[in-house]
Amino acid sequence: MTSLIKVSPSILAADFLNLGEDLDRVSNAEMIHVDVMDGHFVPNLSFGTPLVAAVKQRTRALVDVHMMVTNPDETVDWYIDSGADLISVHYEAARDLHGIINHLHSRGVLAGVVINPDTPVSVLADVIDDVDLVLVMSVYPGFGGQHFIEETYSRLRELVALCDEHDAYPMIEVDGGVSLSNARELGACGANVLVAGSAVFNAHEPSMIVRELRDLAAIGLNGRKG
Repeated sequence: MTSLIKVSPSILAADFLNLGEDLDRVSNAEMIHVDVMDGHFVPNLSFGTPLVAAVKQRTRALVDVHMMVTNPDETVDWYIDSGADLISVHYEAARDLHGIINHLHSRGVLAGVVINPDTPVSVLADVIDDVDLVLVMSVYPGFGGQHFIEETYSRLRELVALCDEHDAYPMIEVDGGVSLSNARELGACGANVLVAGSAVFNAHEPSMIVRELRDLAAIGLNGRKG
């Protein structure tokens, strides 16, 4: 059951002066989460294409790029060319979401869609059959270290019901305030990809936290299926 859960450490919380070493410390993670912020869609500025390329060279994990930008339609190719394996764009920002999804697939990249905490899960009905991943934000995007929004649990359950209704089973990712204290419940609500930044990189042994997050979420998922 553990293998059904993936952990995607967010390098937004890593030590930028020692990023290579921090990536080595989470080498047991299945994915590495890279937040791309443009200072416009969200009030913060972060990583660009050189960083994505550097992460791709350093890790064997899937490079999980979360684009918090105003113009994803125009910029996804930059990140594909830099080595992203999965690119998630915000429902709230994409002008042609279907077009982006089809383009990502045509380039051999997994396609994800992101919804903010105040965006209804129901808006995903038109794309749920086409995406490889749905990212449910459990904080408002733009800054790390925020408190987890409790309503996320019910939103995950609603998303699982929507997936069941459409017989569509994308990966379900959660980002924001994920920790050892809520990993089990997230798994129980249907999440199978956990993004964690501070909880992982602020720990003395990040690889141990990756393993514990995975194990706890798997226990929750196993209980839900049972």
